[in-house]
Amino acid sequence: MSVSRQLVLLLFLAVAGGLGYMMYQERPAATESADAGGQSGAPRPAAAVDVATAATRVLERSVEAVGTTRALQSVDIVPLTDGRLVELNITPGAAIDRGDVIARLDPGIEQATLAEAEATLAERTAALDRSTTLRQTNASTVSQATLDSLKAEVAAAEAAVQRARHNLQDRTISAPFSGVLGMRAVDLGARVETSMVLTTLDDLSEVEIEFRLPETVYGQIHIGQRIHAESAAFPGRTFSGSVAAIDSRIDSVSRSFRVHARLPNEDRVLPVGMFMRLDLALDDRHAVVVPEEAVMVEGGKTEIFVVVDGVAELRSIETGLRRAGIVEVLDGVADGDTVVSRGIQSVRDGGAVRIISRIPLPGHSTEIEVPGTADAPASPAAAAKPEPAGTGSRT
Repeated sequence: MSVSRQLVLLLFLAVAGGLGYMMYQERPAATESADAGGQSGAPRPAAAVDVATAATRVLERSVEAVGTTRALQSVDIVPLTDGRLVELNITPGAAIDRGDVIARLDPGIEQATLAEAEATLAERTAALDRSTTLRQTNASTVSQATLDSLKAEVAAAEAAVQRARHNLQDRTISAPFSGVLGMRAVDLGARVETSMVLTTLDDLSEVEIEFRLPETVYGQIHIGQRIHAESAAFPGRTFSGSVAAIDSRIDSVSRSFRVHARLPNEDRVLPVGMFMRLDLALDDRHAVVVPEEAVMVEGGKTEIFVVVDGVAELRSIETGLRRAGIVEVLDGVADGDTVVSRGIQSVRDGGAVRIISRIPLPGHSTEIEVPGTADAPASPAAAAKPEPAGTGSRT
């Protein structure tokens, strides 16, 4: 084959290859256009969804804080005098009433001192009575100065008796108020001094919590406001109380102020020194709320699907407070609107929807079936795990 024929053959192959490549590139676009044209008249199937009804609820605006429990009254039980313990009634955790005997010291010396003082008082009182009688019968026998001296001696003797009785009472240690005893620090028979702590006594009928709040809410705090407290020691249990005292000063460094709250503690389950997390209610307001899982955030916008006459309508909304499972909607949704709660991934703006079930807002009764749809198959989207509020997206 000549060189000219070879060149012509190569040129032909190059042109044919180029045309084939161009046809291959254009074929998918043409196929897609044909497919789109063929389906342009076919309606999309209705998306199967679960819905909820937006409702008006009373929401509580609150501020959070942390604090530590303290007893309503708390003292260290110490002896008022030195001595040896002859009686000890300390059972840790036991409840006692005001005036109950906690401990006694050996009273021997004080009892003898009291007996001596009482005898002296009786002697001085008898002498004064005799002198008074003589003075009344014969004024010259007993002078007025003698009577005054005897009266002073009687008064001194009475004071000595009172002092002896007081010292004897100090040998008995009684509860100053009703409360719960702490751990015992001494044993029976030990010699104690006035600086030794025998035990502690706490009034736990109520517990007090001290916590701090920022100065920005100072004007919104007042006596009697509700608080709710929780502790890791009692999961799932909430303790309710109220504000009892508000500090009149704001710390210039932390820009916060102290608040005292009281919690009823009739069952004595809250001890002294327990760490607690608090919610302090500032005010209540009526608000339209929707399920948290119905709210979507995309591109900096917060949106929700509202079902109107079987069609999904995408609305931009403004949200407010968030509580367990619900979100406040300030604008975009009205009380009674039906919103898509589950199956959002298959919903399009303006697309038809098929309601599988109506789900009550958190805190309501169990799921309510829509009449006539009890046997309808649930869509995979409806059975999908709900997305957390604020993280939902549309595909």
